[in-house]
Amino acid sequence: MKSVSVPGVKTLIVIPCLNEARTIDDLLLKFSSTLNHPEDRIIVADGGSTDGTRDIVADFSRQDQRVILLANPKRIQSAGINLAVEVFGEGYDYMIRIDAHGDYPDDYCHRLLEDAVATGADSVVVAMDTVGHGTFQKATAVAQNSKLGNGGSKHREGAKGRWIDHGHHALMRIEAFKAVGGYDESFSHNEDAELDHRLRKAGFRIWMTDKTRMTYYPRASIGPLFRQYMAYGRGRAKNLLKHRTIPKIRQMIPLAVLPCAALALFGFVHWIALVPLCLWIAACLAYGVWMAIAEKNPHGPLAAVSAMTMHLAWSTGFWRELLGSITTLQPLAGKAVS
Repeated sequence: MKSVSVPGVKTLIVIPCLNEARTIDDLLLKFSSTLNHPEDRIIVADGGSTDGTRDIVADFSRQDQRVILLANPKRIQSAGINLAVEVFGEGYDYMIRIDAHGDYPDDYCHRLLEDAVATGADSVVVAMDTVGHGTFQKATAVAQNSKLGNGGSKHREGAKGRWIDHGHHALMRIEAFKAVGGYDESFSHNEDAELDHRLRKAGFRIWMTDKTRMTYYPRASIGPLFRQYMAYGRGRAKNLLKHRTIPKIRQMIPLAVLPCAALALFGFVHWIALVPLCLWIAACLAYGVWMAIAEKNPHGPLAAVSAMTMHLAWSTGFWRELLGSITTLQPLAGKAVS
């Protein structure tokens, strides 16, 4: 695909954030210097930061009026982006979503716009490279970049540009975003996959670009990682319940982890109850050792621990949401019958 110019295209860059004082200034410096159009704006939708993030953005805004601080009283990312588009989106062509936990090449927005114009896509998504600094974060990055941790998810892999069902949100045509009602604010996680389902159902097209990608920094300790993936699992279950979709095979495999752990509680009755859980642990550890040997990655064994944390948390979140929804529906069904 030949490089194309993007004259006249107006873009709204939205950064939903909460307590991102360590990264927000660098992000504003990067994107304010690469805006495509004189009327482009950067909207920081802040969910009530208490670490000085709001002060940093306010100071930056006084120097550069293209940067706007927007209070997001609902706190979650989906609500912040919806609010930014609702308040400032009129007259703009595209919205670019920036994750404050990530890093981006200098020409990130320009490459997204090029591909959007060249392909006619309604949404352009990107692949992610996960990078860590401390020991556990590095191990988690290794896990998330591997099939053990991502199950072959397309937005975790680099490949030739192609049409796709879902990917990590980067750019979206504001007209398409508004047409399907934006993000569902009942989703604190997995809101991107839920929106992609509605976009495809409405006939809009999603393009995964190979012209740029982002860098993501994972959670740096086991507790936050577990809570993050439990929320992902709950979000996926909500998606399934809302749209009556069937999980993909790569999602079905980790779904079995919590049932295996529950079955293992009956190991005192018969040892065979321990077999499924032990097989899962052995498979993960073996993959970690393989990464250490075949890929010469010293973080391989610890990456297996990170992957097991992600699997168990995702499975726990999924089943908690699914079973909770079923138990909620049962009393309602009883009232309807009576």
